[in-house]
Order: sequence, then structure tokens, then C-alpha cells
Amino acid sequence: MFCRIETSPRDSHVNNAPLPAALEWLAADLERLAAEGLERPHRVRDGRQGSEVILDGRSLLNFGSNDYLGYAGDVRLTKAASKAACAEGFGAGASPLVSGHSRAHDRLEGAIAGLLDVPAALTFPSGFAANSATIAALVGPGDVIASDERNHASIIDGCRLSRAEVAVYPHRDMAALDALLAGSAGRRRLIVSDSLFSMDGTIAPLADLADLARRHTAMLLIDEAHATGVFGPRGSGLVEAAGCGDGVAIRTGTLSKAVGAAGGFVAGHAELIRWLRHTARGWIFSTAHPPAVAAAATRAIDLFATESHRRRELLERAAVFRGRLAAAGLEIGGAEAQIVPIIAGAAAAAVALSAELADRGFFAPAIRPPSVPRGKSLVRVSLSWLHTEANLETLADALIATHS
Repeated sequence: MFCRIETSPRDSHVNNAPLPAALEWLAADLERLAAEGLERPHRVRDGRQGSEVILDGRSLLNFGSNDYLGYAGDVRLTKAASKAACAEGFGAGASPLVSGHSRAHDRLEGAIAGLLDVPAALTFPSGFAANSATIAALVGPGDVIASDERNHASIIDGCRLSRAEVAVYPHRDMAALDALLAGSAGRRRLIVSDSLFSMDGTIAPLADLADLARRHTAMLLIDEAHATGVFGPRGSGLVEAAGCGDGVAIRTGTLSKAVGAAGGFVAGHAELIRWLRHTARGWIFSTAHPPAVAAAATRAIDLFATESHRRRELLERAAVFRGRLAAAGLEIGGAEAQIVPIIAGAAAAAVALSAELADRGFFAPAIRPPSVPRGKSLVRVSLSWLHTEANLETLADALIATHS
């Protein structure tokens, strides 16, 4: 669907080398993925993230990025990173527990705690690491986890790593969760949910989750990866917007989406953070992410306070865009935010729709299993503050044209 990438003679030779006998099974399994429409393209991007993106040499309007507030390519973050790199070097050089925790990391953790209005925060090399390490540090054998069926892979893997009993409840079904908790017994119980689900664009019933956690004396972990920066008066996320911060013991998130940088975090009580410093293996045994990246993230969080119009305008435009698609009869599920899925069904149908949009000048990726259930493949449209009303109108026109 995109321009072919030219390879050097050496690359071609390497790619055509025969598989070792122990790896011959790969050929058949890769053919199976391709036949099922599940093979992923390997794209190369030139330049910065923005409202437009150059992928494999082709310029497209960019609806495939999580850069919700448009900070990923913002020169102010670049300058903050450059200044920190000059002062502290680029690599952190060690795990945070040894000597990798820099002044830039310390400032970032203070900024995150201040944004979320909690006593303390801890940063990780990625949001994936934050979830997987935190869950495994809070519960273990003999404990029970209640997890929404559409939670992110990092949550699923964290549940597996914990070796706790995992009970998956139907998406946003509070009656089922209540019954599950009432019938469970364990040393500790943990409820875990995304606040904004990354493939559906649906929002968790956070007030109800907080109420159930209180009634059943369960810990509640909310992953704000796709909501940080976009929701709430301060931009801290949907927990703030729902007014239930007191009922959410643990908040995790990422610095790679609306924040425009990289890394992940967990935030909450000081004792929680102290515990994780001793038990979160993904933090203890990973080199800290570069201080320059931490400085860029801190700069973006500072901008949340002075540029609140970005999140307001993004959500306003997203509501108009969703309304137009729904009125035209497109299936967008229960989308409620800046993530808008166009449900295609079969994997091949999602690939075809994405390719047709690319031919019309739009990048909107096809999402297929295992990211979504079989038969629920979709094209995921991610809106950014950088997108103008005209951009959204032309994309809506294109989607409606493919639907009619």
C-alpha cells in the first residue's frame, strides 16, 4: 500500500539467505500470517511527526500517530532535550537504583506527581514496562486480579508475570465485576483497567470502578496512557475528569503519546513508590531512559498548564468528526474520544480500507488480531490537535465515500 523500499545489494543477499534448519518453521508460519491478512508492513518514516507524515517516501495526512497534542515534533521539546543532553550527556549509563537517576529524572517525577496531584511518581523506560513491572510487584501467587477484557497488552503481560489468579471481566461490565469480586478470595485483590481504551476509543466507568474497589477492599490501578494530557482541567487524565482520584490507588501512564516524548510512569502514595523501588523488576534492572528524554517530557507537562486550549479544541473537533461518521452510517463502535475506530470486520477488509485511504492521501493503519479480536479488525483514526477542521472534513469525506 506504500512505496517499496529499495534495498542495497548486501541487504538483498542477507534477506535471501537460507534459513538455518532450526528456524525453517518460520517460513510456513509467516506464509500463514500473510494468507490470513495479518502480516504487518515495515514502514520507514522521514522527518518529524506532525499533521503530515512521510512514510516510505510518500507524504500522507497523518492519522496513525498518538501525538494527540502535537508535541512530538515541537521545537520547544527539542530544545529542552538538547539542553539536558549538553548538561548530563545522552545515555543514563545505569539503572535508576544504581546511578542512572539524574536531576532531569528527578524533575520529571516531581512534575508528574504535581500534575496528578499525588505525593510521588516513578518513571520507567516505557509505558509497557511501567504496567508489567507494577502489576507483578503488587500481586503474586495467592492473589486475584480482575482485568477488563480489552486492556492493553502491557496489562495482560503484567498479569501473567505476577502469577496471580487472573479473572477477565466483560468490557466495562460493572455488574460482572461486582459478582467476580464478591466470589473471589485471596490475600490481595487488584482491579486493573485502561481509562481510555486504545483500540475502541471507549472510556472506563471510573467512578463505578472506584466504588467497587472501596466496597471490596481491592486495589485499583488505572492506566491513563491515552488520556494523560487530553482530559481533565489540568490535563492529568480521565481520573481527574471523573473526580475520583481518591479512589484510584495506582495510576500508570506513558510519556510517548500526548506528552510527545518517551517513557512510562506510575504515581500514587509515597509508600507505593517506595515499595516499587524495591520490587519493580522492570525499574530495578533496566537502565534509566536518557535524561534528555526526561527533560523533554517535563517541558511538555509544563505546557499542559499554559496550552489547555489544545486538549479542549482536540476533543471538540473529535466530537464533530465522530458525529459526522455516525450520521453517515459508519460503524465506529462506542468511541468517545480522540481515538475513532472504523470497524471493518475481516482483516482483509481493514487492510483494503487502509490502502484505499492511503491512495486518497491519508495514513490510517489497519488494526488486526492480536490487537483486536478476530472478526473485529478496524482502521484506527487517531486525531491530533495539529489536524485542522479542514483535515477532518476531508478525511470524513473519504471515509464516507468508501462506505457508500
